Amino acid sequence: MKLTPDKVQFVTVNDDDEGQRIDNYLMRIIHGVPRPLIYRVLRKGEVRVNKGRVKQSYRLVSGDVVRVPPIKFEPVDDKPLPPRSVIAELEQSIIYEGDGWLAINKPSGIAVHGGSGVRLGVIEAMRVLRPKLRYLELAHRLDRDTSGCLLMATKGSALRAVHEALRSRAASKDYLALVAGRWTRRKNRIDAPLRKTHRQSGERIVRVDEQQGKPAVTQFQLLSTSDEFSLVRAHPVTGRTHQIRVHAQVAGHPIAGDEKYSTKDINARAGELGLRRLFLHAERLSIKALALNIYAPLDSKLVDVVHRARLDASALEVGR
Repeated sequence: MKLTPDKVQFVTVNDDDEGQRIDNYLMRIIHGVPRPLIYRVLRKGEVRVNKGRVKQSYRLVSGDVVRVPPIKFEPVDDKPLPPRSVIAELEQSIIYEGDGWLAINKPSGIAVHGGSGVRLGVIEAMRVLRPKLRYLELAHRLDRDTSGCLLMATKGSALRAVHEALRSRAASKDYLALVAGRWTRRKNRIDAPLRKTHRQSGERIVRVDEQQGKPAVTQFQLLSTSDEFSLVRAHPVTGRTHQIRVHAQVAGHPIAGDEKYSTKDINARAGELGLRRLFLHAERLSIKALALNIYAPLDSKLVDVVHRARLDASALEVGR
């Protein structure tokens, strides 16, 4: 269904679209509308769901009645072509496809979706690469500089199932990180509430805030260590923005290559080892109830960094 609204229209959400964010839904049903304009009409309250205002993050429920206002705009190409290099990289990154799911080993440096100055992200590119898929939505998110398991749903029922698993903490995620210094404990649990704030420049930053922060827990397991760096596996119990990165900093071992939460000296030394990015990789995503167990191998360049840091790379095989 595509709308080119020149008057108020009311659309009833069906089962397949349940669980989708309202902003993404509007982008799909209104032909050629620019995303910033969608955000604007949502902020102004011109879009209503069941006669009420909603935020752009609202997730639709089957049977919802969406009021779509008249929107005047110059249509834009709703399927911008990704650069050939990105197309080739994403094609090679697919690690699972079928049964309502599509999973990739997301490369570092590519945002998961467009917005905030990014015209094209992974989800937009994958829709171009898989034009026959009527439905394709992100099941969760990764930071732009984080690589690894990224799951997308090709059915509304699959999206609802994974969201329920995430809400009930029935989904298990494991990350690999190279952190500064000698990690002394075999296992470590960091329980520190986090709050999103902004610097004067407008840059988003996450800090520990015992008073206003949201609960955040990460479990760390030491895999290998040396005087300069340690290789750890991180298991986030909760899913806050930048959680692993901030909790590693709290533990006194910031992640190598982290321009927000590490130091210039640490990053410079990691650069001497060949590191050119944040060393944080989503290694595995498992949801037992859905029979999902997605594994994303570590990039060979990061494996080389592990070797140069004189760490035991054989520990990486444990995650398979």
